[in-house]
Amino acid sequence: MSKVLLALTSVALLGMAGCADLYINQPDSKPAVTKPAISAEAQAALTAAQAAVKDAQAKNALWTTAADALKAAEAAAATGDSATVLKQSKLASDHVQKGLAQLNYPMLKIGD
Repeated sequence: MSKVLLALTSVALLGMAGCADLYINQPDSKPAVTKPAISAEAQAALTAAQAAVKDAQAKNALWTTAADALKAAEAAAATGDSATVLKQSKLASDHVQKGLAQLNYPMLKIGD
């Protein structure tokens, strides 16, 4: 009885081992996904906005609206929408400049 069980187990294992590499040499049926491209002007604006936000964040002067605009610009870049990238990058850079300018404002003193 144990020899029969051993033989059946061996046959089952050999059968599964034969199927294990059935799909190894198959080419991928999925086409390569390419990232949509944005214009050179939009890419330059996005890079400048990213650098400006990083600078403002290092100086603790980053406005949340600037960070949100940068996220929107990066999302638009992922979809290839150059017009939105330009608009949101400009908004982020503008808000970063205002946040950095706010650092130069005098401290408000209330009372004596």
